[in-house]
Amino acid sequence: MIGESKMASTGLTTVEVLTSADAEAAQGRAAGYLAAAGLRVGDRVVFCLPSSSALLCAVLGALRTGVIPVLLNATLLDDERDHLIADAEPKLVVTDIATLAALDTGTPVELPRYPRGRPMHYTSGTTGRSKGVWSGVWDESAAAEAFADEADLWSFGPDDVHLVCSPMYHSVSVRFAAGTLLRGGTCVILGRFEATAALAALTGSAGVIPTTTFMAPSALARLLALGRGLPGQFNSLRLLVHAGSPCPQAVKRAALERVHDGVLWEFYGSTEGQFTACSPGEWSAHPGSVGRARPGRTITVDDDGTVWCRPPAFARFQYWRDEDKTASAWRDGSFTVGDLGRLDVDGYLYLDGRRDDLIISGGVNVYPAEVENVMSEVGGVARLAAFGLPDETWGQRVCVAVVPDATVEGIDREHLIGALRSHAMDRMAGYKRPKQYFIVEALPTTATGKVQRHRVAAQIGSLPAH
Repeated sequence: MIGESKMASTGLTTVEVLTSADAEAAQGRAAGYLAAAGLRVGDRVVFCLPSSSALLCAVLGALRTGVIPVLLNATLLDDERDHLIADAEPKLVVTDIATLAALDTGTPVELPRYPRGRPMHYTSGTTGRSKGVWSGVWDESAAAEAFADEADLWSFGPDDVHLVCSPMYHSVSVRFAAGTLLRGGTCVILGRFEATAALAALTGSAGVIPTTTFMAPSALARLLALGRGLPGQFNSLRLLVHAGSPCPQAVKRAALERVHDGVLWEFYGSTEGQFTACSPGEWSAHPGSVGRARPGRTITVDDDGTVWCRPPAFARFQYWRDEDKTASAWRDGSFTVGDLGRLDVDGYLYLDGRRDDLIISGGVNVYPAEVENVMSEVGGVARLAAFGLPDETWGQRVCVAVVPDATVEGIDREHLIGALRSHAMDRMAGYKRPKQYFIVEALPTTATGKVQRHRVAAQIGSLPAH
């Protein structure tokens, strides 16, 4: 079975080594199990579990036979998870280790060379309603083109050892791991990100030394801080990629000093699709840029500052069963996720604002409307607004400004804040829960009464946090 003698434990994190040969066999068994269970091309299978070699092989085994995995955040509460499962209408749901292990007992089947689709991930929006990003099933030609689009950009090959630091419900984790394994390389997989475990893995604690890795800027900052004064941890890397949230320039420059020339790249993308890539040389020449359009894509910025991307045909997507939202995302063959930016004369993109007042905490998207919808259920709240404040560790932290309901008798600030915290604990996964609460008399609004989230942080000023 997968990696039976190739597992180690570092602190609280399990570290696994997965070779291309072991992965190929396990993918065949997983695909055989799914076929025997009646799943066919275009059907969906939900996975809601922490990262592991078994999960990765099950996901790739499904994709290579045209079954589409739906990857959910493993930290979701049961109600949050069950709502998304019902929306996806899967033929199979895998939310426990025993069921995942059963996939590794299937009768092996022969697999096509490349994945025939992308996993479906859920992303929220201004209404707070989560939407699945659905890319359908590719034919053989599109599958080969899509695989090369990622694997060629990063030059994955049989000599690579890729360190998987980010959760597998992040789209990049599966993309990079698949590119490595299907090109004959090896993966080192962390069950969850811990800076100590990642640092140890980079120096060969798992028995192999990584040559490539990806991590969010918040994780990169923690790794750099932990390894300060200990030279050599990054010497084996030929590729270190970051994305998922804006990277502070101090973190970027510190990382550049710790790796060899040409190693530190970044890209700008989203669940919906990939926009740009930026080499270290390009960033040094254009500080603050997220790079130029990736191969096969065209980036434009309209008169309102909205960034649009024209992708290859295989990279088209739709929002699962939401025709109106899909139509609003596409225009003349290009799509947008609502981010604002500008292009310089050389075609380098600079981002000026994130879509829908998005909060990015630890590389994970948190949508204010979703937080507000849950928190507004608490009695004694007249109005509230969720927003992000800068955070040295996580990039941003989720905060809420609350206007108490003056018509509710006997309510005090401490009672209201306690009720809000308790409700958040019961109804939202940890990464969505507000870390600070501010009591305010009013919120800034437009002439039509819409809350202006971008002005809330400035309004708060020196108000005490709870």
